Amino acid sequence: MMQTFRTEGNYRDASRLSIAELRAAIASGEILQATALAFDTHRQLRFDLGGVRGVMPFAACAEGADTGAVRDIAVLTRVGRATCFVIESLEEDAEGRPFCRLSRAKAQQMCREEYLDTLEPGDILPCAVTHIESFGAFCDVGCGISALLPIDCMSVSRISSPADRVSVGQQILCVIRSRDSQGRFVLTIRELLGTWAENAAAFSPGETVVGIVRSIEDYGTFVEIAPNLAGLAESCPDLRPGQAVSVYIKSILPEKMKIKLVIVNRALGQNHRFDLHYFLTEGHIDRWVYSTPESKKQIVTEFALPACNRA
Repeated sequence: MMQTFRTEGNYRDASRLSIAELRAAIASGEILQATALAFDTHRQLRFDLGGVRGVMPFAACAEGADTGAVRDIAVLTRVGRATCFVIESLEEDAEGRPFCRLSRAKAQQMCREEYLDTLEPGDILPCAVTHIESFGAFCDVGCGISALLPIDCMSVSRISSPADRVSVGQQILCVIRSRDSQGRFVLTIRELLGTWAENAAAFSPGETVVGIVRSIEDYGTFVEIAPNLAGLAESCPDLRPGQAVSVYIKSILPEKMKIKLVIVNRALGQNHRFDLHYFLTEGHIDRWVYSTPESKKQIVTEFALPACNRA
């Protein structure tokens, strides 16, 4: 059977399988998932696989757990969450009751060797946001293997927090920005969210649209009107980053990559976050140019380079 690798939470649910189906999954090496019900005093995760007990020893709970590289907190927080694994064996306990030995570490090893290790910078892949820090979001790139999406790789326009762009549990697409000597990925998303021209094509002078205040400077206020597009408005009192406003589009200037705005209503009274609109959804990117051809300011990502270039 050809294994398809997914983010954790998107595999076949083992709690609904019969013993015959569990045996077939052992034979094929299929990655399954179930909700971890407990982390017990023997330092193992426990599962219910359709009436068959599943146990996952600590050393099998994640890659590196057998060498001490994984802390207990990283395992016990799996309780109550869908957790992927392969079934290593179906056995009987001392009382003759069947139980399964499970390994998430083996599933992660398979995912890394057969899928992630075949990818390179510039490849597009599906991810799931697992948690957010001030400096970026951590994403599951397959079987719970984590990669960092830095805040400055989330959009061309500046944002105050990763939560301005993504949320925990959200399924997103990313591009591999780089990988280190240990195979860990750094991700980026801004290259999928369109160039200046692609985003500006959705707007016309004379329109009034919803925007989000992104930064307040002495010379004006930057307001985002799409995830990769912001314009400049005159400053107004009592504005704050993240505030939703309505803006009138005075002009769009491709040669300067500038959009002139007028704030119409700064009291919308609701939180707003733009949905991610992908201009690319699959394949590979070697070089991405955000800027218009006539602009003197060039914002470019070369996927051979080690870091995002805000230019």
